[in-house]
Amino acid sequence: MIKLGTRVVCGSDGRLSQERVGQLAQQISQLLDRGLQVVLVSSGAVGAGMSQLGLRQRPTDLAKLQAVAAIGQARLIDEYERHLSAQNRHAAQVLLISDDLDDRTRYLNVRNTLLELLELGAVPIINENDTVAVEELMTTFGDNDRLAARVANLLRATLLIILSDVDGLFDGDPTAADSRLISTAPSIDHAIQEFVCDKPGTLSRGGMRSKLEAARECTMAGKHVILANGHRPQVLTDIMQGAEVGTLFLAEAKAISPLKRWIGFAAKPKGKLQIDAGACQALADHGRSLLPIGVKSVHGEFKKGDVVSLVDENSKEVARGLTNYSATDVQVIQGHNSDQIGELLGYSPYEELIHRDNLVLTSSNLPTS
Repeated sequence: MIKLGTRVVCGSDGRLSQERVGQLAQQISQLLDRGLQVVLVSSGAVGAGMSQLGLRQRPTDLAKLQAVAAIGQARLIDEYERHLSAQNRHAAQVLLISDDLDDRTRYLNVRNTLLELLELGAVPIINENDTVAVEELMTTFGDNDRLAARVANLLRATLLIILSDVDGLFDGDPTAADSRLISTAPSIDHAIQEFVCDKPGTLSRGGMRSKLEAARECTMAGKHVILANGHRPQVLTDIMQGAEVGTLFLAEAKAISPLKRWIGFAAKPKGKLQIDAGACQALADHGRSLLPIGVKSVHGEFKKGDVVSLVDENSKEVARGLTNYSATDVQVIQGHNSDQIGELLGYSPYEELIHRDNLVLTSSNLPTS
């Protein structure tokens, strides 16, 4: 799985770079020749649209931005197809919005389509469908880093490579002479997050913070992530040959099941449960189910079978899971022992509010004993 940032496929003027797309297509073809399967999440539609329309600045008006992206998307996929076909390969355009991965049925349909494209030997080129993503904070993934992480988890990809215009994660400002590249990050903890130093720009929406969040989603699901400079010659070839390139974020957990990947890192929570310290401890240290007695408060409207977010007493998310009870029922049974559910509700189909088989830890900084 490879994510290409706007600054990788576009030049400093914001226009799509045919030379860079061609170089990347050649490297991708080399990976395919080795028997590897490659899926791309590529930014650059707006930059390609600016190039087509002769614009010098990225539009700020939402409707115009979406229109430019629509024009640019056609140019972007055509450029990939032109260079890949020269290597006897084909590009396949796949446009997604967040709802496609939020709904379980659509999530599986996306997965099946991508797997079939790979079987046909095509290279899926994925981008967010900017023409129907109405509000950046509502129906959008926010940036293609998060989209890449979710698709990587959907496909159970063995590795996510995020290519940007920086060499990796530094322990300070990347432009400072005394800053050092972090070659390996065993976990994305508070100390690692403190190294974030995003620089302002007009070409892309993502930054180092979003890249760390994408890396966290994948490493929590048991996958490795590499952040590297897409301007480095033969960067993909070097990575696959084992060269020390960029920053390697190591998997923090064992690989999890497809259902748990969807619960923890694709589906949008319908509500939120605040749980006490004891419940956090039980989830983190012992892999327990969530019982009603551990719930302190209920937020949002959700029904049985919905995905809900579990937050600690500081409102930080620690896990997600499929609830066995609706929000109305949880408000009645919260703080009570499981043997009181029948008396309180008049029925008791489950002892657990969320069974451990339907629960996924989403924080690497849970309390430990």
